[in-house]
Amino acid sequence: MAGNLIARSVHDLTAAAWFGGSLMGAIGLNGAAAEAKDPAERTRLSSAGWMRWAPVQTAAFATHLAADLAIAWENKGRIAKQDGVARDTAIKTAVTVAGAAVTLYSGILGKKVEKLAGEGAEGATEPRAGASDELKAAQQQLKALQWAIPAFAAAVIVLGAKHGEMQRPKNVFAGLRQ
Repeated sequence: MAGNLIARSVHDLTAAAWFGGSLMGAIGLNGAAAEAKDPAERTRLSSAGWMRWAPVQTAAFATHLAADLAIAWENKGRIAKQDGVARDTAIKTAVTVAGAAVTLYSGILGKKVEKLAGEGAEGATEPRAGASDELKAAQQQLKALQWAIPAFAAAVIVLGAKHGEMQRPKNVFAGLRQ
């Protein structure tokens, strides 16, 4: 067995944290915050929860990147020689970077919603009648992004699994470039 167990485990666990944290936030945190009786509390509570999660998310991304680099270094020969591995590595990298950018932008929007929490809202991503255009725009974007983020994370997990399958001996042998 190759000696990449720690890097692979960290890679998968950090992707799982990204997926699970974003999905729980969209369903659990935002859903629970919408139950608050005071409309101003709805966005404030949601923002507070997401801000508590942000350092964990940031650490997960940084650690995921470090694990990715370790795995790529260990597999540099396979990336160069096995058909499809370089392409899939590039795709996975692009999906990861795009997902990270969407997650970062969501955090920026969340800060805007937090700043405008006093206006009140129907929910974390549902504007209240009479809300400012700034709050409405931020919440509408967050409504879409709360589902896009776990989709990006899921894609990273699936692409990681595909990479694992490509390392099976029969697949390595079949994909070696002559």
